[in-house]
Amino acid sequence: MNRQDEDILRRLAADLAEIAQLSVHREKAELWRRLNDLEPVRPMVWITETPWHEMEDGSGELTLHCTDPWARGQEWQLRVLLYEWRHLRVDRIISDYLPCPKAIHNTGYGLDVDMDCVTTDPSSDIISRRFHPRIREPEDIEKIRMPEVWHDEAATEANYARMCDVYEGIMPVRLEGVRHIWFTPWDHLVQWWGVEQVMMDLLLRPEMVHAAVERCVASSLAGLDQLEAQGLLSYGCDNMRVGSGAYGYTKALPAPGHDPDRVRARDMWGCSNAQILSTVSPEMHWEFAVKHDLPWFERWGLNYYGCCEPLDTKIDVLRRIPRLRKVSISPWADVSRAAEGIGRDYVISYKPNPAVVADAAWRPEMVRQQLRDAIRRMAACPLEIVLKDISTVRHEPRRLWDWARIVMEVVDEVSCEARA
Repeated sequence: MNRQDEDILRRLAADLAEIAQLSVHREKAELWRRLNDLEPVRPMVWITETPWHEMEDGSGELTLHCTDPWARGQEWQLRVLLYEWRHLRVDRIISDYLPCPKAIHNTGYGLDVDMDCVTTDPSSDIISRRFHPRIREPEDIEKIRMPEVWHDEAATEANYARMCDVYEGIMPVRLEGVRHIWFTPWDHLVQWWGVEQVMMDLLLRPEMVHAAVERCVASSLAGLDQLEAQGLLSYGCDNMRVGSGAYGYTKALPAPGHDPDRVRARDMWGCSNAQILSTVSPEMHWEFAVKHDLPWFERWGLNYYGCCEPLDTKIDVLRRIPRLRKVSISPWADVSRAAEGIGRDYVISYKPNPAVVADAAWRPEMVRQQLRDAIRRMAACPLEIVLKDISTVRHEPRRLWDWARIVMEVVDEVSCEARA
């Protein structure tokens, strides 16, 4: 790496290090902790899954100047963090170290996805897909394999040494293993099976569907066993994203008897969801998803459930999940019904509809009113607000900047009402 690349990275890291020392991070970490421990002070807010290909506003904040491929990867991560702090701050927390992920490999389920893709914007990774089934008959379930997990220690040591050399004297570098696992067997099954056919087979061939879900869960548990045995897990009870929600700060983790050199699943957050089962009954959601997930949930210290599927009519089913702490309430859920069903027992991980920033016209006052109405309906519950799945802002990044400002104003307004 040439000296110019190194100077760019060190300058960006110095800017980040200065931000990381601000006391606001400790204050907000405590607010997140209190929320996740069901002692909320106010609703907390986070933004993720941003359409970065549309977020440059002409200032050059996201323009890469490094030439070395490794340095460009580092530069992009630093520029994104700085951009988020400047424009999408909400309740974001900047770490006072730079993470160096261990080079961990996992063969996963061993089954590829066969699909056709259509896109309207070549610069976007938001695409439409049509899946060609890989699972057609019961014997095809054997295509779902048990994974192999291993750690490339040489690659980890090389990357760690390189980061330490570049950022010496500016920010410490911390080695990290797997901090969270996005566990979602149904997201995979629907791609291998085909959307229409798997939904039909819930009725026509239920035993085959049960066998496939069971196989996916067994495969994931086998991978988790290997991660634990090899000491490749790391704590995620800080500004690590949990499930499809926000941060995982909590006093409940790590669990008693923990060892930072041998982190266990029970020291961490677990999660699951079944988005494709959005329209099935609560009974079917239990039978084909949550019931199968129980061995997975049993392994973790706390659990998060849900993503885009509406769960407002299925809260009683979710109460059967051990150590459940957060529930996703998507844009397609009835927030009043969700608030009534959840009460103060769990954190509502509320997902406002991101379509508001993709509309033909940007209407900030409508956004304000929609947020005010939804937050008021859930004001009595532990609540986090997570704007995600943002496919486009129509190349007007200030829409998202405005949304960040508006939501914090509304949170303050509703919080003041609650205290009055």
